Amino acid sequence: MSRPAFARLPVAVDLPRLLRALARIGADAWQGHFNGQYYDGDWSGVALISAADAPSELAPGKGLPVQREPWRQDPDWHLALRHLPLRIVSARLLRLGPGARIHEHRDYDLGGPDADLRLHIPLLSPPRVDFLLDGQRMPMQAGECWFLDLSRPHRVDNYDRQARVHLVLDCRPDPWLAQKIAEGVATTPAPGVGRAAEDFARFCRMLEEDAALCQALQALTDSEAFIERSLALAAARGLAFTREDLRSAMRQGRRMWNEQWMA
Repeated sequence: MSRPAFARLPVAVDLPRLLRALARIGADAWQGHFNGQYYDGDWSGVALISAADAPSELAPGKGLPVQREPWRQDPDWHLALRHLPLRIVSARLLRLGPGARIHEHRDYDLGGPDADLRLHIPLLSPPRVDFLLDGQRMPMQAGECWFLDLSRPHRVDNYDRQARVHLVLDCRPDPWLAQKIAEGVATTPAPGVGRAAEDFARFCRMLEEDAALCQALQALTDSEAFIERSLALAAARGLAFTREDLRSAMRQGRRMWNEQWMA
């Protein structure tokens, strides 16, 4: 049976206990994420459980799960999850700092039929953070537990002034977890639209209403100059979207143009 793209599990975690444990993590414990080309700003983590043969504690591996120092020394981590009979192979705290961005990518190792299932438990979840999966904003709230199929395209933008911190668990698939994911689909909140998509739509409407401005952009034959000018115009009007958003829209526009002659 195919898995859903996402689901909020009908389970309870002890958020106050998790937050107390998080507060005891020292500032020097956070390590920059190993996928350095995937993000801008602060994307860092603390390993709680990771594979014995992993090249770094935050990186994936194939060996037996090893409990790292924060998990061993602070029982609140596993006590907060004591009602969840999960087969955890990896547990990490992942922090995305204010203004930071994780670029769109796919975790292909999570896509196979026997792949681990990734759960996100938001601990600190500021309102102006967009977690986009297949272009849809996941309405995750602190203390909830979500399954996300991250073999699909996803990105995260933190427009807030506070850091976002999630507890991320990779678990072996089993009947209990499969059942909770299936049960959660019916009560999972509907996804929303991210700020970048909203702001890009506003920018397009602005160009439709200002013929002179639209013509000035059309006169730019160099694509990089066009992108730079568009981003500058948007920023001057308080609109936030990225170079990647603009490139994606340009590619889609070219496809639509080509398809109208091939129909």
